[in-house]
Amino acid sequence: MAVALLIIDMQKAFFEDGALGSRQEALVAACNSVIRDAREAGVAAYVIRTEHQRDRSTWTLSMLDDDQGFLFSGTEQAEPVDGLEIEGLPELVKTRDSAFFGTDLLQRLRNLSVDTVVLAGVATHNCVAQTSADAYANNVRVVYAKDAVASTNEEYARQVLTVLTDEYRQQAMGAGEVRNLFNHGHA
Repeated sequence: MAVALLIIDMQKAFFEDGALGSRQEALVAACNSVIRDAREAGVAAYVIRTEHQRDRSTWTLSMLDDDQGFLFSGTEQAEPVDGLEIEGLPELVKTRDSAFFGTDLLQRLRNLSVDTVVLAGVATHNCVAQTSADAYANNVRVVYAKDAVASTNEEYARQVLTVLTDEYRQQAMGAGEVRNLFNHGHA
């Protein structure tokens, strides 16, 4: 079994929301811990970011409906959150919730024979969940680094994770279990 780590949307704009803003320091620390564990184990890690263009060409339906875009390329909002230790990691830019949509992520995983991804970042009920559903659709197993994922709505996050772990047989693991997975290929 080959494993990869995906750090999803750990960008300044998402932490402007009070629910995530209050958890920023702890979430950054948890993400940094899982990044360090991946590096030490020689596990591939990718930083996944959302960015949009001001010309509306990349906007989602809700952004178009509301006539309000965000996470524009080159803005401070689109930058990684302060303190995140991602130097040297490959970055993929997406315009939708899933890290697979419009990126070469699946090809990269296939090139490395990765069959399991560990997900960390935000938001559990949106981008993390959609990435996990698309991983499942591509026969890639998913593990949630449960200490390193967060949401603006914890009730939605709990419900979505319940569905994904039950229906798609995905797992949520604590830091020690994730470290063991990176080092030995099993929990």
